[in-house]
Amino acid sequence: MSVLRDYAMAVSQPTLPFDAPVDGAVSRYDEVVGADGALRPAWKSIASLALSLSPQELHRVDDEITRFLADDGVSYIRPGRGAEPWQLDPMPLVIDAAGWARLDVGLAQRAELLNAILVDLYGRQTLLREGIIPSAIVLGHAGFARPVARASAKDPNPLLLSATDLGRDADGEWHVLADRTQAPSGLGFAAENRRVISQVLPDLYQEGNLHRMDPYFTALRAALLSSAPEDVDDPQIVILSPGTLSETAFDQAFLANALGFPLVQGSDLVVRDGWVWMKPSGWPRTRPTERIDVIIRRVDAAYCDPLELRGDSRLGVAGLSEAVRRGRVRLVNGLGAGVLENPALMPFLAAACEHLLGEQLRLPSAPTWWCGNPEDRALVVSRIAAGDPSLIVRIMDSPRRSLAGLSPDELIARIEAAPHRFVGQDLLPLSQAPVWNSSGLASAMPMTFRAFTLRYGSAYRPLIGGLATVRSGVDATPTTKDVWVLKSAETDPDQGLSEIVPAPSGRSIPSLAPRALADMFWAGRYAERAEDLLRLVLSAQTSLDQHGGHTATTVDDSSRVLLNALGLLAGTRSLDPEAEFRSLLMDAGRPGSAGHSIARLREAMEGVRDQLSGDTWRVFAHIDRALRSLRSSAHPHRTAESAGRMLSAMLSLYGVTANMIRDTGWRMIEAGRHLERSLQVCHLLTAGLTEPRNARRERDVLEAVLTASESIVTHRRRYRGSMRVADVLDLLLSDQDNPRSVAFGLAALRTHLAAMPASTGSTRAERLLDHLETQLQNADLAELATVTSGRREHLAVFLREISAQLAQLSDAIGHLHFESGPPAVSIADLALIELMEARA
Repeated sequence: MSVLRDYAMAVSQPTLPFDAPVDGAVSRYDEVVGADGALRPAWKSIASLALSLSPQELHRVDDEITRFLADDGVSYIRPGRGAEPWQLDPMPLVIDAAGWARLDVGLAQRAELLNAILVDLYGRQTLLREGIIPSAIVLGHAGFARPVARASAKDPNPLLLSATDLGRDADGEWHVLADRTQAPSGLGFAAENRRVISQVLPDLYQEGNLHRMDPYFTALRAALLSSAPEDVDDPQIVILSPGTLSETAFDQAFLANALGFPLVQGSDLVVRDGWVWMKPSGWPRTRPTERIDVIIRRVDAAYCDPLELRGDSRLGVAGLSEAVRRGRVRLVNGLGAGVLENPALMPFLAAACEHLLGEQLRLPSAPTWWCGNPEDRALVVSRIAAGDPSLIVRIMDSPRRSLAGLSPDELIARIEAAPHRFVGQDLLPLSQAPVWNSSGLASAMPMTFRAFTLRYGSAYRPLIGGLATVRSGVDATPTTKDVWVLKSAETDPDQGLSEIVPAPSGRSIPSLAPRALADMFWAGRYAERAEDLLRLVLSAQTSLDQHGGHTATTVDDSSRVLLNALGLLAGTRSLDPEAEFRSLLMDAGRPGSAGHSIARLREAMEGVRDQLSGDTWRVFAHIDRALRSLRSSAHPHRTAESAGRMLSAMLSLYGVTANMIRDTGWRMIEAGRHLERSLQVCHLLTAGLTEPRNARRERDVLEAVLTASESIVTHRRRYRGSMRVADVLDLLLSDQDNPRSVAFGLAALRTHLAAMPASTGSTRAERLLDHLETQLQNADLAELATVTSGRREHLAVFLREISAQLAQLSDAIGHLHFESGPPAVSIADLALIELMEARA
């Protein structure tokens, strides 16, 4: 049985509700099946393979898609809902060469028109002077950036990259639903969709003879390099991100990885002497040395400069507008590009196209009426009063949902109060595309298509492909589709780019911002913290199983030591060991637990995703699967199994970081790892060795401590079965060859800190490290192992001092390498005396 054939048969039956949307029975264009019930031309070329897909095969494909996306850590952060898994349907949207050719021309023309409008609105403003576009639409729009509007504006191409949301009407004609010019997103998601689909449906992908996407990214990189100011030979380019909580954080990180440009946040940059610089460690005491020439802006313009735009912004760079005006940095796209996302512009684009380009507009917008025009307002108001479901009313610079819940009378009152801020727009009967669920059944859902256009060389070039989205409802989680555009001939070059001018070759090693170094350092610490706690959980459970001590009254000494060590690290939530272990693994809100450390590790690594291998996210995917398995079963053996799987995943992280280039970021990961390991050893020794026991119990405890610290095999080989406290202390404190010892960790710390640019050999961090190593070298292990007054008090004091000094060392490392000046403060929050001092 073929799912695609069943879908085609169902769509061709008018009695079945495949073409009936939620808002009533409306005739829709189907992307797969023509009006005669046959497959459309684009699908006919791959019909032999597509028609062979059975429900069982699609079930397999769907499972593989879910696994691939999880392994890559792909998510979409919806406002108010947090991160959600990215949804990808197995079947692509397929467009033939002839159908794409018409769309290609329209997209290129539209991008050229929007660029010309942008140049005019921030320059000569002939469109406003001659009344072709009403001034209220532009000057009243929140996206119009007045700080960069001036007649002397020189940038002829402020719009480098744009996105266009499209939908088909009932006749299959494309209409523009929205223009995305502020900070166009989705290109990374589109490339990820292509990567996944090509792996799960390789035969269909190869048979399709479609345009590959790789050349487009090469062209994008070349276009960005050539967009730098004219006098710059080796431009430094960064991608400015709002941070890891941005809804398109994955998309931004994907672009950074694909293009090879650093992903930065506003706090990583500073404007000095009219130029934009990467902040160095120790700013403002240290002068910056790395100048930024091009910024790919993924922060909305209003938040880019707290001095001249939104004063409460923490996402931008103070003084950025001035650097842009001076032409000392290029923003992609320009600060004022957001004004083009105004739906009120749509009714006037045809006239603007004839005025600026001398051409007729090829790609129409969805029918739109601006309420600032009395006739259009009367039409919109009458349709609202009549309850017309095919009309949507929008504020020109606010989200669609901002008017949700208003009654018709309230909506009309809002329009009458400020008519120039409102538009009415027809809801197109969007084309439908099949979406398959896990049971192998297909349903038809309305579809939109996001296309991307790049200015490469002297012309705008649309990406031959894009990102399609289907939704079952307005608030439903979107499901995406890969977009395949077929070639007219096998010899056609991918993306129509037969030759791409190579970028100038040369070695460039951009420095990491202090924030990124801090994320790397804490990633190392949290990774080690999670690993060591997982080892403790496994050792404690094994010990309990061996001695049958699963209740508080039957716990033996070695098990109690391990439980005490866990309590020292994460507190105690339950006296029942099994409940305690499950909490330690799953509770991300419990400080010190494995769940908490893994959550913080993921957060830190998200902040430097552009610096990490894609294999990094497989670690978290394996951990998530282990936790799902643990939640699904209350059986005690599941805890140990899940903890073991989590530990294996954490150990695989070593392999990922081991293959990183030996730059400052890698050194900070390793420094954090070794500092945390030294702390964990001190905590374990404190819990296990400070209280003496009789010989048999002492041996059990020492074995438990060595097992938890992964040193039991080394001890057995070196000491031939004898078990003495002094020997254990030698192995875990002083042994320079044991990677689990404090001495080894301090030596590794010295190596990594010495290689950091801010280190001089005499910084506070290095002095503290000197003192720690000297104190460890001078320690008398025999004295530390001695019992006085029923306790190893010398050992307890020594471990407490070492732990305190390690905490001080961590603070000193942060002060030297991670600090970059005081945190940003809103001007409105500053006292008058502070403002006067700043002006002085």
